Amino acid sequence: MQIKKRCWPPPVRSRWAGAWVGGIVGCWLLLLACNDLKVEKRQVFTQDDVAIEVGRDVEILYSDSAIVRVRVTGPLLHNYSDRENPRQEFPEGVKIDFLEPDLSVRSVLTAKTAVRYQEKGQIIARDNVVLVSAEGEKLETEELIWDEKTAKIYTEKFVKVTKPGEVIYGYGLEAEQDFSYWKITVPKGRIKVEQLD
Repeated sequence: MQIKKRCWPPPVRSRWAGAWVGGIVGCWLLLLACNDLKVEKRQVFTQDDVAIEVGRDVEILYSDSAIVRVRVTGPLLHNYSDRENPRQEFPEGVKIDFLEPDLSVRSVLTAKTAVRYQEKGQIIARDNVVLVSAEGEKLETEELIWDEKTAKIYTEKFVKVTKPGEVIYGYGLEAEQDFSYWKITVPKGRIKVEQLD
């Protein structure tokens, strides 16, 4: 009986076969190593991403019958032309001058921030809102809404009105935009100026 010896791995039939397989594997590894596999990135913009315009030192004039009635100014304006909620934001403050027909200032409203909603015809002023009339009356509140269509201003927040000789405070206010007529909805008190000294 004869015993056959087996060797492992089996002998390669050709000496070039090993080199051929090694060359293919080597080339394949070389191609993988040298390829950067650069992924082309494309930035996709939606309507909401590009729907903002920025303006600096902005002035908006409102006129009625070719007479300028209101001047809105601000150091920075963000104009959002979003389909669902178009608005103009004044993130660094706003000043609104309510003018007489001869362009003299009837009253001035200032605030640290404001948002104008074009479709509603409203400007909502917030944070340290102050309105001063030509007669020297001064309104202070944290939020005030100016309705462009009715030429009225109003709020539900706490208000303080300083007139020559007295201070009146309470919650809520309705007034003409030039502050010629105003009414505190829920008055809480009056203080004569002599009592403050």
